Amino acid sequence: MQSDSTNPQTLKLTFLGTGTSQGVPLIGCHCRVCSSDDPRDKRLRSAALLTSGQEHIVIDAGPDFRQQMLANRVDTLRAILLTHEHADHIFGLDDIRSYNWIQKRPTDIYAEPRVHEAIKRIYHYVFLRWKYPGIPQMELHELSNQPFRIDGLEFIPIRCYHHKLPVLGFRTGQLTYLTDANAIPEEELEKIKGTGVLVINALRREKHISHFSLGEALDIIRIIQPAKAYLTHISHAMGLYHELERELPENVFLAYDGLQVEIGL
Repeated sequence: MQSDSTNPQTLKLTFLGTGTSQGVPLIGCHCRVCSSDDPRDKRLRSAALLTSGQEHIVIDAGPDFRQQMLANRVDTLRAILLTHEHADHIFGLDDIRSYNWIQKRPTDIYAEPRVHEAIKRIYHYVFLRWKYPGIPQMELHELSNQPFRIDGLEFIPIRCYHHKLPVLGFRTGQLTYLTDANAIPEEELEKIKGTGVLVINALRREKHISHFSLGEALDIIRIIQPAKAYLTHISHAMGLYHELERELPENVFLAYDGLQVEIGL
């Protein structure tokens, strides 16, 4: 994607992955979703790519990060934003080594202090005084609940809760991206209002302890009233893409891996 010619007045969102922590299909599962031949029913772990001009920013780097970067030909990487520290969101960080080599600099990683501690524990070899040759190079940037900028883009963190775990969503311009959440405080909903494109997790139809169900996600969409909304972090329990897509309101879409959306800034 190094030669991408995206209009600098627009933001391109690419869904790198739209599945749950186990992805779809699940190992050993032969349900009709996991056995589907429709590529829209095959989901890597949830992550997103934001492209503005020539710059690429990734939200979350799970175990499929390498595969996602290769599939989407992302040859350079400006930064990574992390929503939280669960394995399906940070276990691909070792593969930033290629970007370190290509760009001759550490990769900027933006996350809350608690997430930094998890990174330092899991990738302890990155932070040793004596560094093994070829290890990943990370520049950690602490996030709070205050807006921050990466070059020309302003990001507004959105505090959500993944059961009892505080996680972050992100708003930039007309886009808000929320994943792994089942509760959003009222004051944080106010930050989202006016969003043109809302991405929100919807795990399955039934209620879940730490993720929005389909009905709960649709309730949030009705409150925010975006022009378009996309559902992500989808499990095999949600059902087949082509069946569910027909049930959704006209402004709500089931995201799938590789889907690209142009959003005005």
